[in-house]
Amino acid sequence: MTRKVFWDDPYLCTLDTTVATVAGDEVTLAATILYAESGGQESDHGSIAGWPVLAARKQDHGIIYTLPPQHGLQPGAAVTLQLDWPRRYRLMRLHFAAELVLETIYQTLPDVEKIGAHIAEHKARIDFALPQAITPYLPALQARIDALIAANLAITSAFSDAASGRRYWALPGIAHVPCGGTHLRHSGEVGRIALKRKNVGHGKERVEITLLDDTPT
Repeated sequence: MTRKVFWDDPYLCTLDTTVATVAGDEVTLAATILYAESGGQESDHGSIAGWPVLAARKQDHGIIYTLPPQHGLQPGAAVTLQLDWPRRYRLMRLHFAAELVLETIYQTLPDVEKIGAHIAEHKARIDFALPQAITPYLPALQARIDALIAANLAITSAFSDAASGRRYWALPGIAHVPCGGTHLRHSGEVGRIALKRKNVGHGKERVEITLLDDTPT
């Protein structure tokens, strides 16, 4: 099992740890700050002992990292991990923006069904099964989400079941949502966002989310 330090402190950019296993170009670690794609949130970028992480994937309670084949690491080796922080922070901001969009749409359109989602560094999207266009609802949705961001509410992120690795995020009185991603400390960190509707087929609606601030104020 890999200790997922990105849950303890998603703002930590460097970590000293040891290599747990090596199988060719794939390694596992005793502890990590490098998130592997899950729940639609893309993997972090970073390095292990100076070697760029080419891919990361979850396996049971661990994470397997793919490095260049000439890495030369051995089990037990001490290594330093370096996180691409600007990318991580944009992912965290877009992730939570998407969470706010999703919860606000659920509260506005109770019969809507989420059928897909993806959070990348420069854009997030959520797909819904919906018979009508979501466009008429977007101004009210945007206003509600902007208010939640402007309120700079404290975000709780913790285990609901530590043994199975189940986690959640919560805004007291607003939402309590199962999620194992990396989360901001306060909603205000999202900054200004833009929502855009995209038609992806009959009975399907996509809401795209972009950040309007490089760094929120």
